[in-house]
Order: sequence, then structure tokens, then C-alpha cells
Amino acid sequence: MCRWLAYSGSPLLLDDLLYKPKHSLIDQSLHATLGVETTNGDGFGVGWYTGGDPGVFHGIGPAWNNRNLRNLAAHIRAPIVLAHIRASTGTPVQESNCHPFQYQNWLWMHNGSIAAFPTVKRDLVLRVDPQLYPFIEGSTDSELMFYLALTLGLRDDPPSAVARMVGFVEKTGREHGIEHPIQMTVATSDGVKVWAFRYSSIGDSRSLFYSTNVATLRELHPDVAVLQHVSDESRLVVSEPLGDLPGAWNAVPESTYGVIQEGTDVITSFQPQWP
Repeated sequence: MCRWLAYSGSPLLLDDLLYKPKHSLIDQSLHATLGVETTNGDGFGVGWYTGGDPGVFHGIGPAWNNRNLRNLAAHIRAPIVLAHIRASTGTPVQESNCHPFQYQNWLWMHNGSIAAFPTVKRDLVLRVDPQLYPFIEGSTDSELMFYLALTLGLRDDPPSAVARMVGFVEKTGREHGIEHPIQMTVATSDGVKVWAFRYSSIGDSRSLFYSTNVATLRELHPDVAVLQHVSDESRLVVSEPLGDLPGAWNAVPESTYGVIQEGTDVITSFQPQWP
């Protein structure tokens, strides 16, 4: 499987998110503790917003030894960042299969899988809007999930679109005799908000955590410098905690989605919508 992080808040250097934490995403590319695999070396990607459409950088090698990523991370500062390290579930290691995927101002990344993907792939692909289909570049189930969500209204109502996408995948899978068709944690953003989802057909989803609000963390840890330099609205969602600071991390409940946005963030239940 994979590991990922999504950040929204005060502009930070990518270095502060990807490299500096004790159990950073770069460390997780070699030493993941909560994933299916310990090593996530089948490519990586990072997307960031500084106004307008996002910038994206992908690499097909492991994140831990990419000199270009290290250099970029020391110079790019952004208020919204999505980053992903990949462990392939069978599709080729190539740039077009690296997350996050981009369509216009939208980014999307995924940890998990569509069960028996080769069996259901044709049925799923045929549901993609013909006007969107030419933009699919890779061969992963994750990218296809993105374009199904776009087809089903992601740009207008992300939670409903993802619910319809998951419902369609589950319906299709079960028509092929697949008991548990989907496993996912997903993050997506339009450059203004970030949405994160945790769901699986089996009810035992991959790990996902969100950071405690900054004001509370400042009270708990007044000596932690970074907390003095980020806004109260800064928030992280991660596959694994980036460190062991007491009180900093909260497990995302099963079958849940959240919205990171200006003002009050939202976390609520998630259920598929079957067509």
C-alpha cells in the first residue's frame, strides 16, 4: 500500500513537512510502522498550491534518495500540500502512476485498492465521462477512482461525489462476486479546502490520523517552536503520526470524512451511495 500526508494552514516549507519531523514521510518511505509494507519505494509525489492550479512533482524512484525532491523542499513554501509515497499493488512503477493525480485545480491521492481490479476495470472505465477519459494517463485503480469521482460531481460536492464513486465500485465489485470491493483512505483538494476520507467495504480501513488543533497544542507544549509560527487553523491529516508528541494525533474513526477549511473544520460519518 502507500503512505500520505495532507496539510492546510500557514505557508510552510515542504522541508518542514517532508523531512524534519521525527517520523516524516521520508522516514516512512523506509520505515513505515502502520502500513501493509514497511518500505514504500515505488515512486512518490508532492503537490502544492500557491495560487491557481497546483504545482506537482513526481519521481519513480524512492523518495528517500531523490536529490531533486530534497532541493525543492528547501525552497517551496505553500499553504496546502499533498504528498504521497507509493508501494505498488501491481501496476507499473512509472510517473503517470504516481500520486497525487491532477486535473485542473484538483489533486487526489489514495492509499488502498480496488479488489480484483483487472476483473472490474472495464466496467469502471466505461462509467467515466467521455470528456474526462482522455485525461487518464496511468493504469492505477487510484487514478480511475479520481476520474469516476470527477464524473460523479467532485467539483460541485466532493463528499457526495466520493460516496457515489464508492457505491458504484462496490456495486460493480459485488456483481462480479467480490465480497469486499474497496479499501481506501483518500485526500483531495481544490486549492481552497482539503477533504479526507477513511472507508473500506470490510470495515477495517487503513490507518489515518488528524492533528489536534494548534491552540490546544500550544497550551500543552509551549516550548515547541513550530507551534508558535503556524496559525490556529493549521491542520495535518496523515497515514501515520509524524512524531510522538503527546496529545498531537487523533485516529480518524472508521467510515468517516473530514473537511479542512477556513473557520471550523468538519468531521462526520461517510456512507457509500449506491446507484
